[in-house]
Order: sequence, then C-alpha cells, then structure tokens
Amino acid sequence: MTSTRTRGLALAAVTATISGVAIYVNANGVAAYGDATAYTTAKNAASALVIALAFVLARRAKGAGAVSLTRPSRPGHWWGLIVVAVLGGAVPFVLFFEGLASTASTQAAFLHKTQLVWVAVLAVLLLKEKLTWWHGAAIALLIVAQLGLAGDVRIIADVGTALIAAATLMWAVEVAITKRLLRDMSAWTLSLTRMAGGSLALLAWSAMTGSLGTVVPSTATQWGWVAVTGVLLAGYVLSWHEALTRAQAVDVTAVLSLGALVTAALAGAFDAVPLSAQAPWLVMIAAGTVMVWIAPQLSLRGRRAVT
Repeated sequence: MTSTRTRGLALAAVTATISGVAIYVNANGVAAYGDATAYTTAKNAASALVIALAFVLARRAKGAGAVSLTRPSRPGHWWGLIVVAVLGGAVPFVLFFEGLASTASTQAAFLHKTQLVWVAVLAVLLLKEKLTWWHGAAIALLIVAQLGLAGDVRIIADVGTALIAAATLMWAVEVAITKRLLRDMSAWTLSLTRMAGGSLALLAWSAMTGSLGTVVPSTATQWGWVAVTGVLLAGYVLSWHEALTRAQAVDVTAVLSLGALVTAALAGAFDAVPLSAQAPWLVMIAAGTVMVWIAPQLSLRGRRAVT
C-alpha cells in the first residue's frame, strides 16, 4: 500500500466524518429554512465563499507555487469543468431535494448510497481502475449494510425516486470526470469550479423561477444554519478532491460510507436514538471499509498463496 494512497484514504475518512455531521445538521437546517432548494442554493453559495477564502489564505501561507489554480489548456478541460459545475454543484442538488419532498427518507438514503456501485462501474470502464475480488466483496457488504440501515426499503417507481436516482447517477459521473481532470488540474481548481460554478447555476435557476428572494436568509437562525452548513460543505469538497487526487475513485467513495457511523453516533448522543438495532449494519460498514482499505494487500497475499 503506497503512502500516497494511504493519505488519500485518510482524507476520504475526514470527508466521511464531515459528511456524517453534515447529514445530521442539514436535517435541522432545511427544516428551519422551509424551502429545500432555496436552502441548498444558500449553503452552496456560502461554501463557495468559504473555499475562495481558504484558497486566498492558503496561498498567502504556502506561496503561489504550492497553492494554485490550473488554467484549462484544451477544450476537454473546459467541458469537464462545466460538467463538474452543472452535474456536481447544481442540477443534482435540485433533483435530489425535489425528489426528497415526495419520497420516503429511507428510499432516498438507499438510492443515494448506490452511488458506490455506479462509481465502481465508471471507474473500471472510464478510468481503467483496477478492482480486486476483495473490492467486489467489500462493495457488496457496504450496499447490504446500507440496505439494512434503511430498513424496509420498497423502491417504488415514481417521480420522486426517479429524480433521486438521476441525481445519484449525475454525482457518480461527476466523480469519474473529476478524477480524470485531477490528472492535469489542481484540486483547488476543481473545488472552486464545483461550488462557485454550481452556485451561479443555482442562483440563475432561482432567478428564472422567481424564487431568488427566498434564497437570502431572512432571520438570524437561517443565517446561522447557512454559515454552519456552508463551512461543512466547503470542508467536504476540499477534502474530497484532495482524496481523489491520491487514491482510486472507487476506494475513496467506499470509505465515504463511514459517514453513516458518524450520523448514527450523533443521533444516539443527541436524539437518544437506540443504536442496538443498527449495530450489526454499522459493524458491516466498518468491516467493508477496512476491506477496501487493505484490498491491495489482501490481493497480493492471495496471489502469493496461489504461486
């Protein structure tokens, strides 16, 4: 296992922790805001500002050589960045939250977690990433665990589930495109493009639908939720792109499943949600993540045993 991959997976674990906290916090934030799409637009715009500020501070601290933006050098770069902004930071958010309005949260959560499967498929076909049998076993374990956490999930073909499924596929495509772009471009470039470009697209959508006025927080409570979730989202995006720079897309996405443990722990600590029924599934998530982490070593040992 290379030190670069290890650092990438460690960063993915940081992303998972932030994700677990964000899922718990957003459940309260969106309720305080009332309008899911307006809330998403506001917090995404806030995250773009936080990332821009972090870039300026990091550049001053480390110098232009260590922290920089990459200028696109060919048409493929420009198209890729547009896709990252639109399919990563804009359209899927609208689809997901609009779908969530008419779909059970258990269905939505499970559909979103299937992103790991789509990323694995795209990673093999488009990125030529190497997956072992251990990867396959780990992915199966993680999906079964997510299904167990969701409970009695009965996926019904309706508009809501279709919107959530479309959002999940878009995010999976974004992961593959981002991974390709990171071969030539800096993580800072992708992070700023995703959130700044996506926020502009969301603001344009709000203007076209006449809901731009609802995006700006109207109370101190709303400002507070936007500030907190904006910082969390910025941390998520920055650590996520740094992780993708160092490790395979499928590995980074699998480690992201650890966020479920963080969310469950917060629900147990602050909402007194009993964890006994969830414990077996949470253990499976931990086991599946460990399998992904050490998959190269397990595969190497298997080959040595055969020879």
